[in-house]
Amino acid sequence: MNTRRQFVMLLSRFLAGLGLAAHPAFFGIDRAFAAPRRKLLPRGTDLQSLKHEHPAALDTRLLDIQPIDQFKTMGASDHTEDPNRWRLTVAGKVQRPLNLTYAELLALPAMEEKVLLICPGVFTIHALWKGVAVREILKTAQARADVTTVTLHGPPGAYEKVEGFRTDEVAAGKVFLAYAVNGQTLPMKHGFPLRAVSADRFGSDWVKYVYKIEAR
Repeated sequence: MNTRRQFVMLLSRFLAGLGLAAHPAFFGIDRAFAAPRRKLLPRGTDLQSLKHEHPAALDTRLLDIQPIDQFKTMGASDHTEDPNRWRLTVAGKVQRPLNLTYAELLALPAMEEKVLLICPGVFTIHALWKGVAVREILKTAQARADVTTVTLHGPPGAYEKVEGFRTDEVAAGKVFLAYAVNGQTLPMKHGFPLRAVSADRFGSDWVKYVYKIEAR
């Protein structure tokens, strides 16, 4: 069996395990498989030299992480949440709608990755983000087979941002919700209690203060 066919079959089985539709053409698996090779960045690369690059074209595995006190902010930065009252709602095309507390979220299987955030033309941040994969949350919510898009919402109120992610991005583990960065609880101005992280997206898609996931 050729490598391409193996890839499609494995990803299809994985999607089926999440309860998501698994037709390769429908999710653009061929498109993901044909993605160009990323440019490996050497250790010591000036992070600010990358502010005009697209994150999907970069391999950042050798880069050092940046101290939190050097982070710049984008979008809303003064929203506050009480972790004792906050809830993460999971709704839409799911068989088991959820209303997770902060403690319940922390109890889910965690992932931790170094990911580069690029605010196009303005600044970059390279950090170690820890959180929960959106696919894990959808698995818990038993997402239906006809889901095509997953939207993240935050913060609630007048400045709410809604960003959609393709289901193949979610199923591949490329989208997760971070509650910690560089070994510390995510600072309020950077999106506490949850911030979306997606290695292949510009930082403008990294929704802050996430409070709702909707399977569409």
